Amino acid sequence: MNPTQSDRLLVLVCLVSLLSTVGMALPYPILTPLFVNGPADGFTRFAGLPSEWLLGVALAINPLGILLGSFWLGPLSDRLGRRPVLMASLLAGALAHALTAFAITQRNYPLFIVARLASGLCEGNIAIARALLADAYAPAERTRAFALLNAFAYAGWLVGPLLGGWVFAYGGGAPFLLAAALNLPAWLLAYRALPREQRVAATSPQQGLGTWAVLRAEPGLRALAACHIALTLGVNALYEYAPLWLVQRWGWGSAGIAWVTAAQCAVMVGASMAAAGLLARLHAWAPRTQAALATASLMAVAVAAGLAVLATGQPHGGLMAILLMGVPIALYNAVLPTHLAARYMHLGQGRVMGMMTTWFCIANVVISLVGGVLGWLDVRWTMGLGAACCLLAAWWLRGALDQDRAMTGAVAQGEQTT
Repeated sequence: MNPTQSDRLLVLVCLVSLLSTVGMALPYPILTPLFVNGPADGFTRFAGLPSEWLLGVALAINPLGILLGSFWLGPLSDRLGRRPVLMASLLAGALAHALTAFAITQRNYPLFIVARLASGLCEGNIAIARALLADAYAPAERTRAFALLNAFAYAGWLVGPLLGGWVFAYGGGAPFLLAAALNLPAWLLAYRALPREQRVAATSPQQGLGTWAVLRAEPGLRALAACHIALTLGVNALYEYAPLWLVQRWGWGSAGIAWVTAAQCAVMVGASMAAAGLLARLHAWAPRTQAALATASLMAVAVAAGLAVLATGQPHGGLMAILLMGVPIALYNAVLPTHLAARYMHLGQGRVMGMMTTWFCIANVVISLVGGVLGWLDVRWTMGLGAACCLLAAWWLRGALDQDRAMTGAVAQGEQTT
């Protein structure tokens, strides 16, 4: 694919990602007010359980669906092609959002959980978007492509919560109906603009292995999975429980949560747009893989510091931390997929990007459930746990960096000997 075609594909994939992410983000600011500030009925007190516990399950079930979806959507797109799998997931996602709206109007909590699981299954298609770019770009250009894709996704998280907070006034199901509607133009864009593909044949024996077999065969990938899960435990503590923190510390409703989320995402968009140039300068003094791991470790420390501020419960400092943490998160999300795409491309880009999404969702499910229990006591415990996980990730990433340096030195010494 020539540079012009690659850039055209980048624009199309970014637009599809923007539309689908807006739909995904629409419900974000309404879930906490829906449960914590909603009427005490069979929906917010299902089976006599505390609303915070039900909120934790509601937050966990969608990423559980994304986990399962990314687990098989990415590899499926390796075999059947990116375009048809992406289109099918967008259409099914629209139906799942509509079912979620129906469940809210009927005050049916079990149906709501099933619908949120179904929508998560379809939202695992972010792995396909990353795989499309990994296919189209050479390693040296992937950081820019992934950074721009992330910028459009963060823009979706900027616009989506604002729209969600606004349409929530028309009923709890309204944001989900709008989310369903936005999936349709994304489907049309994918249908009209994405190139048709032939089925992708396996290019290495590992592509025919199951995911767990691949992890057993690739110890370096297994180590990075542990690092990413630890880091994203902290990141998801922020994503899922910053609204509860704002409710407990500031007493804000859906509108305030939406504005803070939008401001945070605006910071992330700016950081992503600047990421390519900044990371190119980092790569000038270190091999690409080492610069990526060093940057990821540093960003993990920065996220840990922000979560530690939230754990203190200081309102103004915590609000500033929520906004500023967008910078290290955006930079981390630009470097890690670039590193994985270059180092493990022999496994199939759909599978590699699917695994990255799977790791993120494992962390999301765990912190949503654990955080729901801790948040019942005080959300500061959730933020403190997230900070500890990020520090652990930073330590493990430094270990991975030292291992990479040792391997590079051994290879160089062998070349000199020969």
